[in-house]
Amino acid sequence: MKKMIACLLSLSLLVFNVVQARNETGKTFRLPAKTVTGSVLDAKSGDPLIGATVSIKNTRTTTVTDASGKFSILAPSEDAELVVSFVGYTAITLPVKGQSQFEVRLNKDINNLDEVVVIGYGTQKKADVTSAVASVKQENFVKGFVRDAGQLIQGKVAGLTVSTSTGDPTGGTQIQLRGITSLSASATPLVLIDGIPGSLNSVAPQDIESIDVLKDGSAAAIYGTRGTNGVILITTRKLVGGEKSSVIYSTDASIQTIARRPKFLNADQYRQYVVKAGVPNTFDYGLNTDWFKQINNNTPISLTHNLTFQGGSKNTNYTANINYRDWDGLMINTVNRQLSLRADVNHSMFEGKVKVNLSAISRARNDDGGFNTYVYRQSVIRNPTDSVYDYLGRWKERNIYFYDNPLGYIRETIARNENQETRLSGNITANLFKGFNLKLLVANVKNTSLSGSSETKQHVSTTKNGRNGNASRSTSSGVDNLVELTGDYTRNFGSHKLTVLGGYSYQDQFSENFSASNWDFPTDQYSYNNLATGNALGRGEASMGSNASESKLIGFFGRVNYNYADKYILSASIRREGSSKFGENHKWGNFPAVSVGWRIKRENFMRTVSFIDDLKLRAGFGVTGISPSSPYQSLTALNYGTRFLNNGTWIQTLSPVRNPNPDLRWERKEEFNIGLDLSILKNRLSFAIDLYKRTTKDMLYDYAVPTPPYLFSTITANVGVMENKGIEVMVNYAAIQKKDFSWDGNISFSHNQNKLVTLSNELFATTSTFFTAGGTGEPVQDVTHRIDIGGPIGNFWGFKSIDIDANGLWIIEGADGKPKPYASNAGNADKKILGNGLPKYYLGFNNTFRYKNFDLSVLMRGQFGYQILNFQRMFYENAQPQILANYNVLLSAFDPVYGKSTVKNSQAYVSHYIENGDFLKIDNITLGYNVPMRSTKYVKSLRLMLSALNTITITGYKGIDPEVNRTGLAPGNDERDKYPTTRTFTLGALVNF
Repeated sequence: MKKMIACLLSLSLLVFNVVQARNETGKTFRLPAKTVTGSVLDAKSGDPLIGATVSIKNTRTTTVTDASGKFSILAPSEDAELVVSFVGYTAITLPVKGQSQFEVRLNKDINNLDEVVVIGYGTQKKADVTSAVASVKQENFVKGFVRDAGQLIQGKVAGLTVSTSTGDPTGGTQIQLRGITSLSASATPLVLIDGIPGSLNSVAPQDIESIDVLKDGSAAAIYGTRGTNGVILITTRKLVGGEKSSVIYSTDASIQTIARRPKFLNADQYRQYVVKAGVPNTFDYGLNTDWFKQINNNTPISLTHNLTFQGGSKNTNYTANINYRDWDGLMINTVNRQLSLRADVNHSMFEGKVKVNLSAISRARNDDGGFNTYVYRQSVIRNPTDSVYDYLGRWKERNIYFYDNPLGYIRETIARNENQETRLSGNITANLFKGFNLKLLVANVKNTSLSGSSETKQHVSTTKNGRNGNASRSTSSGVDNLVELTGDYTRNFGSHKLTVLGGYSYQDQFSENFSASNWDFPTDQYSYNNLATGNALGRGEASMGSNASESKLIGFFGRVNYNYADKYILSASIRREGSSKFGENHKWGNFPAVSVGWRIKRENFMRTVSFIDDLKLRAGFGVTGISPSSPYQSLTALNYGTRFLNNGTWIQTLSPVRNPNPDLRWERKEEFNIGLDLSILKNRLSFAIDLYKRTTKDMLYDYAVPTPPYLFSTITANVGVMENKGIEVMVNYAAIQKKDFSWDGNISFSHNQNKLVTLSNELFATTSTFFTAGGTGEPVQDVTHRIDIGGPIGNFWGFKSIDIDANGLWIIEGADGKPKPYASNAGNADKKILGNGLPKYYLGFNNTFRYKNFDLSVLMRGQFGYQILNFQRMFYENAQPQILANYNVLLSAFDPVYGKSTVKNSQAYVSHYIENGDFLKIDNITLGYNVPMRSTKYVKSLRLMLSALNTITITGYKGIDPEVNRTGLAPGNDERDKYPTTRTFTLGALVNF
């Protein structure tokens, strides 16, 4: 009976579909009908697409994919065609023909105007965006060994510079948007994780769904004094929809090699060249020691595991993530062990009118105290004929200036850093009536750290400096509380669409620190766990310090978005913000913004231009700010200094160290942005072009003042003006989109020009037309950069070397343009601008190729039009006999300079050591394979991945890596003490259960 009923139902369904198809097309499909099954997957990642629509073309027969991305549908005949579509993806049509099983792979629509991007306090359709906003989704992230969220979008956002200048496993990325905008404040953008302030390390990269970047002032102004450097909005993974459950596990293993090892003399070369230089062979100790290998891990292997659980019911769902990393660095005793946990619960009630979200993130990291970069210096300059141990098995040390055993330095140091970050948040959203939502967000973020370090009695601090054991301990904690209440109202009437947002924000921060150190211990057994036993404490020679600070930030904000007929778009916002960091006379400030958009393609005169799919012109203006770095910078500060003995009593000195300034306020940045968005050829080619000019006013600077009437010799005041302007271009393309093969990618280009306009006003003025920054360190002891008023940040300033004399001494160009001998005690008159450490042009070039189940992604990045001061060459490319007698040098130290002789001048900062830094990197190469899983019941998808990071660097720069420090006022200094950058190879797998 059951079989008969099933047959009747199948027959009835077949007849119904045939009738429906006839009604739609006016003709009848040929029989027989058959059931077609299959799965719908993301073409790049191989992940199942849940809720994709599968229909029979020209009929009403439709189904959707289940939690595994699978579907089943009845095709009326062999001539039927399947139409498969999913939001944000390009729909495809497939003939049934003789097939009954399909594996459909959909490609992302590279210019989907309905795609949702995250903006300040909300979301918006891409088509409605009028500001400079960039969005990168999970499937387009950089793959492989990724340090933090910044590296996920490296080379993928025009105008955003993400660099990794160190190979230290505990290090992160340097990130900067549209140049340097301040002399004293940080250049790091504001980072928000699901709306809550954090850092690029606050959440595991594998747990991120998308990253949106608010680049211009009109987009960032709603964040007031926190938005000047741009805003990075990180959205974590969340379960969207009804009853779905899944378990996703990913793992990868990585190995590292040094990207480029500098060529110092080996033992045989050292013996050969030392003799040629006329140095007595008494400095040949008879051994062959590779000091760099002594401190190098043979095979540093790094492991990362990530496990995600998702599930729930129609009204309640959850996402839980566990991420563990065990990373070994290139140098011994450099590790990063981190455990991150995240739980996110969503509950809907009252027929979806009230939604509650609870989220918790806990991140614990520990390492072996961090790498002391001085050890790297010792590993390259130590005599390669010297020994690691003496005849008694102790660390071999010699009484030579800055000449220490690097392996002993590491082995006799015991250190540990422990960091804990806990983020708790909850929000409730209520739909009080149609179109109106009220949201309350409460968050608490706490960071704590505990560090300890000790040096044993066998450490060089004792064997050469007599410390007799040295130890220190420090701890710090910080609490950040946030409360935000927002309301938004959306209404459509005819061709008009209006969205109004209003809100209140309260944030308070508290931090405290404590540190103590001691030395001269009776034993090494206590390490850093019993500081009181050190005898230096009893002699008053131990050190101790503590401090605490707090600040409050309150903001009221509002925004109006208006759209008429999808042609004319307006967005206007204002934030009024008060901060306890400001002076008494300037506690509050206003930060307005306005932007407009004109979708030209929607005009009647453009409707016949078929090759243009969308054309939009954007323009915006916004004001943002930067708060003073110290919460008490507007107040008088007194400092307790040294003690002196007076009539048998110890007296502690007290002196002023800061003048009060009741007019201290935020640095104010005004930014204009004009943009054009263009899509052509059925959205297969799109362009986004932005021109901007940002002017930072009221920059903080320290000015000399008379004492009296002032208590201290300088005062911090808002005076300076800085200007940045540039262009950004983003090109997206889908070059080939076939069933079995596709090729798509994007190109990003940006250019930034910086100028310090002035540092004077009617109240305060500088006494010079320039100031200096950066330093070489001993024994050269010279500044490296000069910032001229009216000039750019980043100019190298020093002596221009033009020749070398018969004795190997530098000839420089004098102030009059004529040659003259270099003198180490020469004044500044002969110094010149020698280049600039900030690149003028940035390039990103991403390509993804897919062939059936294979995919290949290649990321290339380039920076051009800048210089680098190569510290290693400046200090170690020198053939002076007195240097060779004690230290190793670069092999290039024996190359003739200007075709004459080797350098025998004392170490000096001259233009010979400044090089062009231009480079093009084939940075990330990832090969992936999505394993077919048709017959597997429990595994939905399996992806295998092989990746290389920092793969190939094409450059004329002679140092380790042309991607050096870009922050601060001395960019382009390639310091000699550094953790070398690495090349990383990763093998990984991702399983979706």
